[in-house]
Amino acid sequence: MHKHIEWDSPGAGSVSAHYAKDPNDYGEPHPGSILTGRYRGVSVRVRVEAYRDATSIGEVVALIDPDSGERMKSLGELNLGDMVRLPDDKRAFQPAAPDADN
Repeated sequence: MHKHIEWDSPGAGSVSAHYAKDPNDYGEPHPGSILTGRYRGVSVRVRVEAYRDATSIGEVVALIDPDSGERMKSLGELNLGDMVRLPDDKRAFQPAAPDADN
């Protein structure tokens, strides 16, 4: 069973918007791919097990606070190991790691 997630909008980090400019570089996710979505401001990494109808289905393998780089085991109702659906239009690029000098 998949946990229903209300993904955040990827905004400027949208994978779909980026590849709309040059679709030749875009490859569909496949089993084993690691994708990123955003949930409650946190980066959620998902390991793809299946891909159907522009949606990846997979296991949550990381929850990362983009400001601190801290990894979490859960956030609200979402936990490491949960199975989720991540639509292509909610995929986001991983934000840059925090600068250690600041």
